[in-house]
Amino acid sequence: MRVPTSVAALGRSVRAGNPTSGDDYQEDAVDLGKHLVRDPSSTFVMKVAGWSMRDAGIADGDELVVDRGLVAEQGRIVVADIGGELTVKRLKRTTTGWLLQAANPDYADIPVGDKSDLNIWGVVTHVLHAV
Repeated sequence: MRVPTSVAALGRSVRAGNPTSGDDYQEDAVDLGKHLVRDPSSTFVMKVAGWSMRDAGIADGDELVVDRGLVAEQGRIVVADIGGELTVKRLKRTTTGWLLQAANPDYADIPVGDKSDLNIWGVVTHVLHAV
């Protein structure tokens, strides 16, 4: 069961330089689900295990918002099923077919060949990363 989550929104940008007061700028609440979820029936959150996508801003322990209803296109970060195991990589077209590309030089890319040989589980739409 999904529980809608709303948080207060401030009607002002936050400065990365000199600070400003945000106390006088509160607006209506922001529905986080509306910003993170296109279609609740096809959207899931998955926890990342590993560092192969580090240079794409995806770290071990992050959570991914994954939409199974989106079409996987060239350049998108996807969750793919490789031999029954799920992996997160960037989908890349090459001259010889398709590649699941890691975003960390310590990890090998996964050549797939024809896209029909590729089982895309879903498309990553957001990364939830604690600071």
